[in-house]
Amino acid sequence: MRARSGFTFVELLLVVAIIAILGSMVLPRFVGRAEDARRQVAMSDINTSIATALDMYELDNGQYPDKLDDLLVKPGDLKSWNGPYLKKKPVDPWGRDYVYKPSSDKKDYELVSYGRSGVEGSDTISNKQPVSGQR
Repeated sequence: MRARSGFTFVELLLVVAIIAILGSMVLPRFVGRAEDARRQVAMSDINTSIATALDMYELDNGQYPDKLDDLLVKPGDLKSWNGPYLKKKPVDPWGRDYVYKPSSDKKDYELVSYGRSGVEGSDTISNKQPVSGQR
């Protein structure tokens, strides 16, 4: 008689059970990581990517723009505009436009994403928030 090689049904069932148990232990660690990643992308956009474009505009023109669209298309008759400063209109990781608020003298600005909720609140991300206060 020849011996059969392979796994029995019970052995396969045991392996599937072990994988399921391991999966149930590991999966909760990854829940919420996608939202944390979106927050990190928004903070990076606000404090680095868009901020750099705004600073370049300010260096060229002596003031910050009236709106973010001015980074893409030359506003009016500015002679020292050397844009476009961005390749496309910036959108936050939740698919909404960033909110740009220049100061009245256009020497400063606030750049905001309202996070997952889309309204001002606890998940608001802004360049005016202290770095240590962000998650």
